[in-house]
Formats: sequence, C-alpha cells, structure tokens
Amino acid sequence: MPLTGPLLSVEDLVVEHRTPGRPVVRAVAGAGLQVAAGEVVGLVGESGCGKSTLARALCGLHGAASGRILVGGHPVTPLGLRRRNPALTGVQMVFQDPYSSLNPRRRVGAQIADGLRTAGDTATSPADVLERVGLPRAFAGRYPHEFSGGQRQRIAIARALAARPSLLIGDEPISALDASAQAQVARLMRDLAMESGAGLLFISHDLSVVRLIADRIAVMYLGKVVETGPTAEVWADPRHPYTRALLAAIPSPDGAGVLPAELPGDVPDPADPPAGCRFHPRCPLAMDVCREREPDFGPVACWLHEPEPSSLS
Repeated sequence: MPLTGPLLSVEDLVVEHRTPGRPVVRAVAGAGLQVAAGEVVGLVGESGCGKSTLARALCGLHGAASGRILVGGHPVTPLGLRRRNPALTGVQMVFQDPYSSLNPRRRVGAQIADGLRTAGDTATSPADVLERVGLPRAFAGRYPHEFSGGQRQRIAIARALAARPSLLIGDEPISALDASAQAQVARLMRDLAMESGAGLLFISHDLSVVRLIADRIAVMYLGKVVETGPTAEVWADPRHPYTRALLAAIPSPDGAGVLPAELPGDVPDPADPPAGCRFHPRCPLAMDVCREREPDFGPVACWLHEPEPSSLS
C-alpha cells in the first residue's frame, strides 16, 4: 500500500533523562517534525538543544515519555531483546563518531554484510556497496583502524545503506571530520539518499553545510522545534530571533575581517527551563508575553508571529 502521508512524523515528542537524586531532564520537550520520502531535512541548533536525543528516539534507542513517532505509518518503539517490526529496520542511523561506531574486531565487509542480510539482499556484495560510497572494492577485507576518519564515515554510510533504509538519519555525521571531508560526506549522504528515494534527516550545528544539501530546515532550541521552512526561505528571511542569531553567527568569507555576531548567553539547563518562551532570556526582542506564556504554534513558534485568530480555528 503506497504511503500517503509523510515518511516520518513526530508529534509532541517528549524524551526525558532520569537520574536518581537529580531533577528530571526533558531533553526533548514537545517537538514536532516531518520528513517526506525523497526529502532532505536539516535539523540545526546549538549543542545541548536536544538534537541527538531526538535522533536516538527516532531510532528507538531512547524511549519517549509521551508523544508519537511514526515511520511509514508504523509507531517507533524502543529497541529491546526481541526482533523489532521489520517495517522499522528501514530506519538507519549514521553516528557522529566514525571511530567508535564501527566494530574494530570485524572486517568492514562483514559489517556491511549485516545490513545486506537485514534487507534480504543476496545479489549485492559488500564490495558493491563500498564502491557506491566512493571507496575501492578491496577495502572490504580491511579492518576499521586501517582507514582515515573520512573513510570510516563513508564505511558507516555504506553499512547503513546496505540495509536499504527508507529513512536515513545522520547525527552530526561530519563534525568529527576535517574541513576538507565535511562537505564531501554531506553531499554523499544527500546523493545516495536521493538515488534510493529515502528520506534524510541531517542533524548538524553547521548551517553553512546544511544550506548546501537540505530541502527544508528545522531549527531546534532547548527541546523544541521553533521554526521550519524551505531552506531558501529560511535563509533569506529568518523569522524566529533564534534563527536570525544562528545565521548571524556564520562566518562570512568576504575578506573584510569582520567577526560574526555572537549569540549572547548559553542554552539554559533543560532540567530548569525558563518560564514562557524558552528563548526569551537571550532574545533582544522579548516582550512581556514572552516571559509569561510559551508559544505553541508553527511554523514559527514566536509571539512576534502569532497567527490571526481566524487561522487557528
């Protein structure tokens, strides 16, 4: 049966971290997000805003306290000892650190073969998949320690692609790479996802790279998505003050030697978020209502862009 709605749908998702003797930390505090088949969505925000926790919940590595995650119409449940719903093996993740995401004791070809078995693909060899990510076929017989960081991340991408994912999630997949490899790996993930028709959720704090590959951008702050929209529109006319601050902080290669604007303050403690709008302590445009009530509308969760009453009915 063909999929009629979005490939990934996240609705009011709450993910909590609980430690005995400490306050509950709501790393994701009612986030909403959608990714369509064949679409690249860039999820951006500062470190500590909940991006990685959200990614792990989408894969079932973190349980949800409330809310829903649907992939292809199927609810995502936490991973356990039992075999998971075959429909959810189409969710594959490329982790941040290529040095720890691969098993150092197994040849890379054997690790890629795991994905091929998951997909029931007996016609494709691990060497074929390595070739798709731009690596020599002979690399299948080597161990992870024999590769550079960029090569290891390509191997991690190959392993994820071998399972024929419908949804590919990249959790800061380029942050551990040197600058020369970052754009290459980001474009590779986009190209391979587009070739297979999969959706791609690309998580990064580097907006300049996200601009190159994403069809849409979702901006996350302190556990919530505060602005979404087509990449070109968000870049040309950012509406949320936090989005504007993120874009203003990107260095400009204009040769003028002008430093980018810094966003004042730090992300608040998610165990003790501020009342009202979570961004108001750092916002230069904060109003009284921002300190009292939290905006819960979209695609821009900001009182400066409150919808007309008729549009909410």
